[in-house]
Amino acid sequence: MSTISTPDSASRRNLLKGAAIAGVGLAAAGASPAYAKTPASARAGKPTGDRLVTKDGTSLYFKDWGTGPAVVFSHGYPLSSDAWEDQMFFLLQNGYRVIAHDRRGFGRSAQPSGGYDYDTFADDLAHLVEALDLRDATFVGHSMGGGEVARYIARHGQSRVAKVAFVSSVTPFLLKTATNPNGAPKELFDTFRAAVQANRSQWNLDVTMAYYSFNRPGAHVSEGLRESYWRQGQATGFLAAYHVLGAFSETDFRDDLKKITVPALVVHGSDDQIVPLEISAKLTAGLVPHAKLIVYEGGSHGLLHVDKDRLNADLLAFLRG
Repeated sequence: MSTISTPDSASRRNLLKGAAIAGVGLAAAGASPAYAKTPASARAGKPTGDRLVTKDGTSLYFKDWGTGPAVVFSHGYPLSSDAWEDQMFFLLQNGYRVIAHDRRGFGRSAQPSGGYDYDTFADDLAHLVEALDLRDATFVGHSMGGGEVARYIARHGQSRVAKVAFVSSVTPFLLKTATNPNGAPKELFDTFRAAVQANRSQWNLDVTMAYYSFNRPGAHVSEGLRESYWRQGQATGFLAAYHVLGAFSETDFRDDLKKITVPALVVHGSDDQIVPLEISAKLTAGLVPHAKLIVYEGGSHGLLHVDKDRLNADLLAFLRG
């Protein structure tokens, strides 16, 4: 499947099972409803152990390992910071300080009733970066996390940013509109929100076949990876699982990407059945002024695990370059 805008029947079936889980998302009728923000805790802004309380009182879980140049990771949907463990451990062993958080509503972070939009995600990330006083950091985003990195820079600038990397990212814009005719139609995405309501647990399991390209002839299927994905997906709160689909399918990152002037790496698999290469990485690389695009021939959406050795090497080379 080279494009998501005019899929054949087989490709459409793959997308129906897989796209939203990793980053193509559901074009929800609207963003998450307005919610009453919890008064900020007295501990807001002060990391305590592996927790940080945001200005609206949301508790975020994060990992902060090692010393050295900082690398900040933003995870994909519907996962958590655990998705980055292979990259974090590798870079830790190579002298880097590695940081990753569970996005609000995901993993071990709190599950507020709202705030599931990219402006809030970017502000949460900025809060963490400032609280840890990270400087000259490299920001790496996978799938929906790529959008988080782009929006963080658009809202908070590059004063703390040395480099950025987008891995299987949802950027620049997934939804089909008059100005984005090659995007995915809303009708396709609506199916995914229905799947969250109908049987989220089964959906989180089924989508792993397309996510890791385990549905291809001759693929070596790892039941451990499938179960790890399911575990992380089920730990995500229902409200986040539902509303974030609309966030990353409807958010336009094109202007955000144009504001990135630091060195950038864009990595994508040619067989990404979740976020097809033609409507994502190729366009992202064209919008970021100093971007290098690397395509993994036959690579899936799950490059973090299936192609971890190659990805680790490419990230290390980028960091050292």
